[in-house]
Amino acid sequence: MRTILIIGTVGAGKTSAAEEVGELLTAAGTPHGVIDLDALSRGWPPPAGDRFNLGLTVRNLRSLAANFRDTGAEWLVLAGVAENGEHREKIAEAVGGELTVCRLRVDLATVRQRLAGRHVDDPEGLGWHLKRSGELDRILREAQVEDVVVDGSGPVTLVAEEILKAVG
Repeated sequence: MRTILIIGTVGAGKTSAAEEVGELLTAAGTPHGVIDLDALSRGWPPPAGDRFNLGLTVRNLRSLAANFRDTGAEWLVLAGVAENGEHREKIAEAVGGELTVCRLRVDLATVRQRLAGRHVDDPEGLGWHLKRSGELDRILREAQVEDVVVDGSGPVTLVAEEILKAVG
């Protein structure tokens, strides 16, 4: 099973792009699954030393990937974050197949606008996400765990088409 991991800072459009890639694969008649990795880590409190609950994400992903494989999925489209090579390796091991990482590049001014729209009634959440957006953008640019980079600032359908084109 071929797997695309779409990474980027918060507000880059990872989840929207993954869902749209899934729509394009559906239109092409390609069996697939789409998973938002954030949904696999929603447990509190995270264990000490695992701030974003990567261990739980990987355990859950292993099970879901096997289920999708067993039902005939040829592609798995993931939206999430791999901050370093170790994170990438853990995700690749969990899916048990070929992993291509695509980083969405979006300027931080656009990210801030998206986050402001997303957190209209959540000033505390907005503050955290604004701070994290710059931090995570820097981490991802420096880590260079991606195989390809796609401009994530355009309409989501075009972004998804560019992702599929970039990963072959």
